[in-house]
Amino acid sequence: MSKKVLVAMSGGVDSSVALGLLKEQGYDCYGATMQLYRNEEVGLPEAETGTCDAGSERSCCSWADMMDAARVAFSMGVPHEIWDYRSEFREKVMKDFVRVYEAGGTPNPCIQCNRTMKFEKMWSEAKARGLDYLATGHYARIEYDEASGRWLLKKALDPSKDQSYVLYMLSQEQLSHTLFPLGSYHKTETRKIAEEQGFVNAQKHDSQDICFVPDGDYARFIEQFTGKEYPEGDFVDLEGNVLGRHKGIIRYTVGQRKGLGIASTAPLYVVAIRPEENQVVLSHGEGLFASRVEADRINLISVPGIEDSMRAKARIRYYHNEQPCTITQEGDRLIFDFDEPQRAPTVGQAVVAYDGDVVIGGGTICEVK
Repeated sequence: MSKKVLVAMSGGVDSSVALGLLKEQGYDCYGATMQLYRNEEVGLPEAETGTCDAGSERSCCSWADMMDAARVAFSMGVPHEIWDYRSEFREKVMKDFVRVYEAGGTPNPCIQCNRTMKFEKMWSEAKARGLDYLATGHYARIEYDEASGRWLLKKALDPSKDQSYVLYMLSQEQLSHTLFPLGSYHKTETRKIAEEQGFVNAQKHDSQDICFVPDGDYARFIEQFTGKEYPEGDFVDLEGNVLGRHKGIIRYTVGQRKGLGIASTAPLYVVAIRPEENQVVLSHGEGLFASRVEADRINLISVPGIEDSMRAKARIRYYHNEQPCTITQEGDRLIFDFDEPQRAPTVGQAVVAYDGDVVIGGGTICEVK
């Protein structure tokens, strides 16, 4: 009897090829696409019935993407549904995004969406329907380690597409029921398969932006979402001296250099945001680097817990080279002491630890020292 799998289809080429591979392997496949918002709610053109322009640079999850997913599923004779998750997405992802920015941090909504929508809500729905697995088009690998008795999350074989960083929150139960068909493929191979299958989205560009902020204007989205105006305040240096006026703290993030509007003989960087004082702290680089990062909302995968300390390498953002560090655990927090100071670790971002190609675990940066 074939195993039943729910394939989360974004409308992109990766999840489409994942569906095709699983069907070839004999799985009984069902496709589903999350509706997370209406186009007009995030500044996209109103929903159309035609497929989207395969050459456009755009985000995921639009109405056109949902239609592309349905077309691919139909072409393979696979049932496909669109699940309305708009209210949950607004509560659990959009509001969290706004909350972190208002607190002076920089959120990672894709990780929050994976945690609360894709691998929690969709998997719950799959179980309720008697399905055995949830599959996605992520580039990562899952293996069971006999020695430890634990499911492991590993990097993809294509290092340029590895997405293990945004999957660190997966639990043992979720890993045991998740399939990543593309983990052993390179992106060029994925495109070739899509072309050979004649998929409508074979040449669609990869999504680049946060899906609900397609134009990249985070401040505009937050103001529209909350209906609030964020007042101007002071740019200050590390000693508290006023350097100028900022345009609202939601327009800045730690490490930012461009768009400050402050004349200076040397580059100035945002090194801290103080929402209580409505201040943005600038320096010429002093205070931008930190050696200790603390994380909460933690999840450990390869080990059940960390006793004493552990040597590893860790990333403090998606596009960041892993750096050697020592990790200790204090209750529900992980403390990362890096061998060398790291540039602009930022509250709200994820810090993820690796042992070679195996994900140890990670958490959300809550404090930088």
